[in-house]
Amino acid sequence: MCRSIKTLFNFDPPATEEEVRAAALQFVRKVSGFHTPSRANELAFERAVDAVASAAGTLLDSLRTSAPTKDRVIEAAKARARGARAREAR
Repeated sequence: MCRSIKTLFNFDPPATEEEVRAAALQFVRKVSGFHTPSRANELAFERAVDAVASAAGTLLDSLRTSAPTKDRVIEAAKARARGARAREAR
């Protein structure tokens, strides 16, 4: 899985449309192997991003959990701390 695709479910505040689209773009880039598609593939690439973003949005809207929501700021700080520990371990 792309490391740049972040978990979007169960956060406060909820994921924005821009975050969902960014994750969709990263997914399509990974699957297609193109960072930027050629002009011949541009339309297909954009349609795929739109379709994945739509499916991801539908999924996020449909999911339910009894777990408490996570705070984005706190989770980002935890991720930075894990990254710092991993760099120190090298």
